[in-house]
Amino acid sequence: MELFGLEIKRKKGDETKAQSFVPPQNDGSVIEIGKDHGMGGFASTGGVIGQYIDMEGGVKNEADLVTRYRTMSLVPECDAAIEDIVNESISSNDLDAPVSINLDRVNHFSDSTKEKIRENFDDVLELLGFRELSHDIYRKWYVDGRLYYHKMVDTKNTKVGIQGLRPIDPQKIRKIREVDKKKDEKTGVEVIKKTDEYYIFNDQGFDKSGNNTGQTVKINSDAITHVTSGLLDYNQKVVVGYLHKAMKSVNQLRMLEDALVIYRISRAPERRIFYIDVGNLPKARAEQYLKEVQTSYRNKLVYNADTGEVKDDRKHMNMLEDFWLPRREGGRGTEISTLPGGQNLGEIEDILYFQKKLYKSLNVPISRLETETAFAIGRATEISRDEVKFSRFIDRLRVKFARLFDDILKTQLILKNVVTEEDWKKSKEYISYDFQKDGHFVELKEAEILRERVNTLEQLDQFVGKYYSEQWIRKNVLRQSEAEIADINKEIEAMGGGEEEDEYEDEEF
Repeated sequence: MELFGLEIKRKKGDETKAQSFVPPQNDGSVIEIGKDHGMGGFASTGGVIGQYIDMEGGVKNEADLVTRYRTMSLVPECDAAIEDIVNESISSNDLDAPVSINLDRVNHFSDSTKEKIRENFDDVLELLGFRELSHDIYRKWYVDGRLYYHKMVDTKNTKVGIQGLRPIDPQKIRKIREVDKKKDEKTGVEVIKKTDEYYIFNDQGFDKSGNNTGQTVKINSDAITHVTSGLLDYNQKVVVGYLHKAMKSVNQLRMLEDALVIYRISRAPERRIFYIDVGNLPKARAEQYLKEVQTSYRNKLVYNADTGEVKDDRKHMNMLEDFWLPRREGGRGTEISTLPGGQNLGEIEDILYFQKKLYKSLNVPISRLETETAFAIGRATEISRDEVKFSRFIDRLRVKFARLFDDILKTQLILKNVVTEEDWKKSKEYISYDFQKDGHFVELKEAEILRERVNTLEQLDQFVGKYYSEQWIRKNVLRQSEAEIADINKEIEAMGGGEEEDEYEDEEF
């Protein structure tokens, strides 16, 4: 069966001749099958589609897992924590894009090639609609734990690059890896001969039973951009989202809140106890008399002056309200007493505990749960440890999410002949992405750091040339890199400060 979509042609001989008995690392998003199974194997019987998991005793397959995450995101407390994470990760303004590419560490490309890469990266952001949809895209990736895009390319004219990016529901697509093994002639060990990867798409989604009613399409791996959370379940087989460890906390919180509401409704009202004196009446007659008394008190005829109707406004009572009890002769006669409502109904310490537990499970500082607490930006030494940990967590999320740009940009550059696939592999590790941050907070933090460095420099100025060199001071105190030092020296010379600096150095010497 022919594969649909883009396929990047590789040069012959690119495949390594080195063999291994271990298949390529599975990130949890890949379903591995034998070469002999093929497309026809699972198209008729379900095969790979029929594989399922069981986590937390309720999730049967990957589609159910995504549905569970989306349901959790609707819980107000969980939604607030997610919004904190997304807002910290994605920040934008009217002038700049939420993310930019950084090529400072790339040495394999010329300046003109770097400029083309930057231009194509802007095109990628435009194809994604990232300026307007950055918040939604990032939230979807965080909640689902996976993100799929179809790269729309004109196969007859690939030099124009990617013409569109279509998001794909993760519940309708699977990545398949066919592993072809053969026995080594000398050792008899099965080694990996070849691996083929592709995607399977079904517009009706995948059922664990294999009874899929929709159309199944086999797609080239080059035509799909796939980014996951990078987290795996305890069996290291299935990708889980960042909400997975909060699943139990969310369920406990919802259950406890429901129980609290039921308890307050049942215990809050005051209830009356009617002791009705039935004398020496027989049991059947006593019960009849008790019902007659109930009816006389519970029925009320109401006259409507607008319509002229007379209706029976019956007040239906239940066991949560009043009690009617018979009392035999010799008692204290008919009596009405009142049962007080529940006490201490305002205590919600257990609710607050599980709310804090939910925030901890999502790595969000507890202080952000307390809306009454004002946010104050002080010195760096006054920032809480939880905020520092949260900032590092956000940085890790950004790095994982940035793999989305890597794959799309790679395809765009190769199709437009800006770089080759070999050059991209050499430079990929040196390409990074700079996300915008909260401008005011970053500005204040950088200003304080610079102020502390300058103060330290003033204290060490008298020891320059005696115990420390100027180069050491610039590298270790001012934290300037070699490139920054060279650029600053050029700027100083251009301003006419070179002669003064030389005279200063001669005097120090």
